[in-house]
Amino acid sequence: MPVSGMGMPGDDDVVLIQKGKKDGDPHVITVNCPDKTGLGCDICRIILDFGLYITKGGISTDGIWCYIVLWVIPHSNSLIVKWSNLKNRLQSVCPSCTMSILFKPESPRPKTSPMYLLKFFCLDRKGLLHDVTQVLCELELTIQKVKVTTTPDDRVLDLFFITDNKELLHTKERQDETCEQLHAVLGESCISCELQVAGPEYECHQGISSISPAVAEELFRPELSTIESSQALSPDMSKLKEANATIDNSLSPAHTLLQIHCINHKGLLYDILRTLKDCNIKISYGRFSQNTKGYRDLDLFIQMKDGKKIVDPEKQSALCSRLKMEMIHPLRVIISNRGPDTELLVANPVELSGKGRPRVFYDVTLALKALGICVFSAEIGRYSMSGREWEVYRLLLDENCMFQLSTMVASNLIADKVRRTLMGW
Repeated sequence: MPVSGMGMPGDDDVVLIQKGKKDGDPHVITVNCPDKTGLGCDICRIILDFGLYITKGGISTDGIWCYIVLWVIPHSNSLIVKWSNLKNRLQSVCPSCTMSILFKPESPRPKTSPMYLLKFFCLDRKGLLHDVTQVLCELELTIQKVKVTTTPDDRVLDLFFITDNKELLHTKERQDETCEQLHAVLGESCISCELQVAGPEYECHQGISSISPAVAEELFRPELSTIESSQALSPDMSKLKEANATIDNSLSPAHTLLQIHCINHKGLLYDILRTLKDCNIKISYGRFSQNTKGYRDLDLFIQMKDGKKIVDPEKQSALCSRLKMEMIHPLRVIISNRGPDTELLVANPVELSGKGRPRVFYDVTLALKALGICVFSAEIGRYSMSGREWEVYRLLLDENCMFQLSTMVASNLIADKVRRTLMGW
């Protein structure tokens, strides 16, 4: 994919989406814009946020201009993708084509979106939490924090701290649209629904309630924990350990070749590019192969931020180890007992930019809804461990659900279903 001599498109042509010729064919997303470190990660994150799966792709850059092509399909046949909205979101993370590409300044730090509090009180029912989450995802509202509480009389008070990817939630029209769609899915069970700019109460819900040292050790350890291994029923879990990352400096005078082979999972390309972005590593050329018997191969020609190859053996080893951990263990899922109660914990690492992985809460609540399990309480928060920040999801499961949660078999079934949904298996 040569980029030299490529003409400068207008800002409207930075992102092009070519629809598949027939149902089931992938759509082709082309991004053609000035380059910046981490651009591929930002693009893959948005694609994952729209519920899309990257079947194959490629990236090429000369350090000034970048050209990315990705073939994508929806994760679910029932998913309705708003392609024009996707194009707008992708354009928003691309450097402007109107800037000088010869003397390109550092990209400005992204502005912080205003935080809003969505508060509703309603009668409880199975699948309620996922139905609300689905509405918010369809509206392109990002869930930053959650606090869900069930009262003794089976009523639910939900606090959703959200940001708007469209940056329109300050308008009455956008607020009315949000409340109307929530009322439509909640129906007569909705007692009240309020939407307002978040105040000091957001700071009160920033962190996560205390996690015991034993549970934290299991949840955040780099390798699969004893609990996760015992709760892994999927045969795909055994293939995770086959992940491999190797470095070769003999094929290019200016670039290090990074080769990756691993089992496929949802968001794989995002996980790899997120890791490289956090390590300040630039991709000059990359190819992402199609799924072959459940495995993926990547060939990436990379450089350090200063434009040099990665020649230090310790840096090579550290990068390969970090990538292997992200391929084997991108998400942590365990079920533990909190006194007499059963708790589901899910954790994923946060980008250095402060962004968490998209659609995690959506997938977790989808899995629980499919199993017919109600959530007694839930919270999302940030937790720091071993020098990294994590996004942690804690859900207290209703003891009256269809499973006898006290049994080991039921706990394993729940953990495995959640993990499979998150991984796209």
